Amino acid sequence: MTAPAPPLRLLLVGYGRMGRLVDALGASYGFDITGRLDDTNNAGGAGIAALSGTPADVAIDFSIAEALVENLPRLAALGIDIVVGTTGWQAHAVQLQAIAANAGIGVVAAPNFSMGVALFQALVQSSAALFEGRPDYGAWIHELHHAAKRDAPSGTALALQAAMAHAGYTRAVDVASSRAGHVPGTHTVGFDGPSETVTLTHTVRDRSTFAHGALTAARWLHGRRGWFGMRDVLGLGPAS
Repeated sequence: MTAPAPPLRLLLVGYGRMGRLVDALGASYGFDITGRLDDTNNAGGAGIAALSGTPADVAIDFSIAEALVENLPRLAALGIDIVVGTTGWQAHAVQLQAIAANAGIGVVAAPNFSMGVALFQALVQSSAALFEGRPDYGAWIHELHHAAKRDAPSGTALALQAAMAHAGYTRAVDVASSRAGHVPGTHTVGFDGPSETVTLTHTVRDRSTFAHGALTAARWLHGRRGWFGMRDVLGLGPAS
């Protein structure tokens, strides 16, 4: 009888609500949690810098944008593949992608790890292609998140806007954000014509969907090299 494969080693970077959810679900995805880093033991990336060898097969980072810019180069230097669930770092994307490529690691980066959002993005892209040929319809995106969310518009809203552009939608798309209460995330894309409105909406009911998606991405990523998104994980192909 073939012995079962040993669990993959997972390092958690950022241990807020999302980090704790990933921790709780990790074993069910075949992961052994080897470390939990947050602002108390990884300030300035010091916790990662103190690690030696290759202490994990993959890391899931749900920290903050400023911390990710410090964390990713240190994780890459250790040869650890990375799932990036943090948002708001896109201004550093070229630099971070080059670091990952030079280190020969794999990265899955997504503004939203809900599998439904990845499918929703594909639907929005197809819809934008259809409405591009109807110049009397205008388009908008609205996103609603909890009051503590830092970036606005959300990374998901920006990704939806980019998907519409990739589909060839050339007209302006108004993007609006609301922050209130404890809403995990709701995104609506609308197309409005002279006598009717078409809307597509994705609503998160339980933020554990993000943890499930991140763990699925981490399993998929192991053994791969390159920079990927959730469309790659789900086999949906590139956004363009």
